[in-house]
Amino acid sequence: MSKNDINPPDTGQPDALARLVTRVDALSTAAGRMSSWLLLVLTLVISVEVVSRYVFGWPLDWVFDTSYMLYGSTLLMAGAYALAKDAHVRGDLLYGEFSPRMQASLDLVLYLLFFVPGVLALIVAGYHFAAESWAIREHSSLTPDGPPIYPLKMVIPVGGALLLLQGASEMLRCGLCIARGSWPERAPDFEAVDIDKLRSEISGTPDHEAGVRP
Repeated sequence: MSKNDINPPDTGQPDALARLVTRVDALSTAAGRMSSWLLLVLTLVISVEVVSRYVFGWPLDWVFDTSYMLYGSTLLMAGAYALAKDAHVRGDLLYGEFSPRMQASLDLVLYLLFFVPGVLALIVAGYHFAAESWAIREHSSLTPDGPPIYPLKMVIPVGGALLLLQGASEMLRCGLCIARGSWPERAPDFEAVDIDKLRSEISGTPDHEAGVRP
């Protein structure tokens, strides 16, 4: 359950901070959507391996390295996107019962205590990993003549920087909620298909009738 489902969105005229939050959300969303194409590439790579291995009896050594690099890159680049859409896992046993201001205050404290130091450590460590890997043009040692892995290691600080930027946006969103008493509205995004609603639109019958099977 998202925070915007619990509390009504802020419908006031957006100020400069709200516009800044919206722009950062848009950047994170763009990065997440671009990285999602890597899943298509990953699917194609795995499909090529399956056909090559089981149809032609010719396994491809580079597929294992390539698949985990594609999957890792997707996760790293989509972290900020998930945060922008409030899609990360949340323990909501008591949180949903709090007022919006209490939710925002708690979020802000947790961001400052845990999120910011953790992501900064990821960026710093990732930068050193990437710099060393680029300096030696590191290749995977898991398979003979493994592919280069320094591009993957470069994704670590880049994904961390996007996550930190989105975290700053979330802290601004907390501040706006504390000041206004309600959460700023998030930009709409892809949603799961509502089968009953889709059936009612096709048949022209009300939702509650369309959801009843004969």
